[in-house]
Amino acid sequence: MRRIYSFLLLSILMTGVVCAQVTFKVQAPSQAEVGQRIRISYVANTTDVGNFQVGDFQGFNVLYGPSTSQSSSFSMTNGRTTQSSTMTFTYTVVPTKEGTLQVPAASIVVDGKTVKSGTASIEVLPASSAPSQQQGGSQQQGGNPRQRQGGASGGGISKDELYMTVTANRQKIYEQEAVMLTYKLYTLVNIQQISGEMPQIDGCHVQEMDRETQLTLKYERVNGRNYGTAVWKQYVLFPQKTGKLRVPGITFDTQVEVQNHSMNPFDIFFGGGSLSQMVRKQITAPAVEIEVLPLPTPKPSGFSGAVGKFSVSATLTPEQVNANDAATLRLVVSGQGNMKLIKAPQVRFPQDFEVYEPKEDNKTTSTAMGSKGNITYDYVVVPRHGGKYSIPPVEFCYFDPEKAQYNTVRTDSFSLAVAKAKGHAVAYTREQEDLNVLSNDIRFIKLGKLKKADAYDFFGSPAYWLTYVLLLVAFVIAVLWMRRQQRLNPNSWSVKGKKAGKVASRRLKLAAKLMHGKGGQSDAAFYDEVMRALVGYAGDKLSLPQGELTKDNVISKLTERGVEQQVVDAFIAVLSDCEFARYAPVDNPSMAKEKIYQQASDVITRMDSLLKSHK
Repeated sequence: MRRIYSFLLLSILMTGVVCAQVTFKVQAPSQAEVGQRIRISYVANTTDVGNFQVGDFQGFNVLYGPSTSQSSSFSMTNGRTTQSSTMTFTYTVVPTKEGTLQVPAASIVVDGKTVKSGTASIEVLPASSAPSQQQGGSQQQGGNPRQRQGGASGGGISKDELYMTVTANRQKIYEQEAVMLTYKLYTLVNIQQISGEMPQIDGCHVQEMDRETQLTLKYERVNGRNYGTAVWKQYVLFPQKTGKLRVPGITFDTQVEVQNHSMNPFDIFFGGGSLSQMVRKQITAPAVEIEVLPLPTPKPSGFSGAVGKFSVSATLTPEQVNANDAATLRLVVSGQGNMKLIKAPQVRFPQDFEVYEPKEDNKTTSTAMGSKGNITYDYVVVPRHGGKYSIPPVEFCYFDPEKAQYNTVRTDSFSLAVAKAKGHAVAYTREQEDLNVLSNDIRFIKLGKLKKADAYDFFGSPAYWLTYVLLLVAFVIAVLWMRRQQRLNPNSWSVKGKKAGKVASRRLKLAAKLMHGKGGQSDAAFYDEVMRALVGYAGDKLSLPQGELTKDNVISKLTERGVEQQVVDAFIAVLSDCEFARYAPVDNPSMAKEKIYQQASDVITRMDSLLKSHK
């Protein structure tokens, strides 16, 4: 009984799936000429069909149809085989009048149910005034194919049969404002291939617009002839200087299929030749001149070089931190214009904040008016002292070419509450780019008359001079002792270098234990241990004391020792990523720690192998 119920349920489900998946569609070209033979097909995704019916082809002369054809295909994915079948009903028709003609709907019966197709519209143009031989029904890349009768070279193809035009969406623009050039192909011949690129233009930034890889030709009537047309290339230009901008002409190389009348018909019949052959033809798009106007003066002091329309927003995360912990100011610039050329806005942080270079995330697309989207800047800062701090509004000044004026947009101001640091401050090995004077380093100088030195003051007394001499003697003795130790143990750095890999390995093992911990302190401890492994390995292996352990010295020493530049770049990159990840918030902390750990282990292994082989 259970088997019967299961069989019935399976049959009902399969029937429902079959009915739900049956499709019946009409396929027809979007354009045609009066008197041109075209094919109209009705395609069902099953061969189990019956009672095919179709409406009247008004405005068409039906030459043949319907012809039926079936096709099946099999595919195997992960050991599972699937089958698909189609049934096609094809008509060969000729449009008899101009205008927009409607292709009628058709219907079929599948499993006792009627399934109908949709309709289609065909734009019918007048017949071309120039004679051309149509290739019955086949279409080259969606357009109207014509087989040119010619010789073995492109010289027989006239400039009226194949040419390229160029248009600019604006003839007068401001400096840094976007202008788009469109290169459009016009053809009466069966073109198979085309190539050509925009040359370098002095004083101009060029971006190519994305386009479809498959060239689709559409009819366009020009001087009584129906050309196959297509937009071949589009470029967005950003002039960097004023005056006349001249875009030179571009020469395109094409390959055209022409009929070969020099062949002997008997040779063709017996497989010794072909009715068609490929010939090369060069076409040149004309040059374009655009007037570039200078930006109005005087320019605002905060002008960023942005031209277009923009807005700016910002968020501070978190708004309460401990000293020596990181906070992130996220600044988002949105709009349209020369976004890929703008500079990161300047943010005025308090003086005793340690500020890292902003991380940039560009999410823009090219349009006719320039790049459109947004750019995100993440500023990671580390306050060193407790207190309440204010971050003033961030200003972004840009030029609006439509209004011909400068505009300034601002964010809100932010307040950051910084509590005193907990525990001991973490030691950092990162080389600082700038030396900032901390707000509490310089005390107020007390004014008033200088106090006369007392006879018993320490300064200038015999005890002062004796102390001075003793310190000098102690310094000389220390220098002599260090030199003696170096002579007695000349291979101390060599010993450290040999043990550098083992020491780094122990530190990485400790970092691996900290990898899966949760919380900010665990993350900080993990990144600190990885950084100690990287920096300690470099110092011991390259015999660099702590005071000389800088990024530039490490790069210089590694290069001198014959380490490949790729490995040097990888070492610096993983050190920077580790340092940035310690302060910046990440979406997946566990994955980020595993990635940095693996990168650090790999780069130490590669460097150790290279340094041993270049001894």
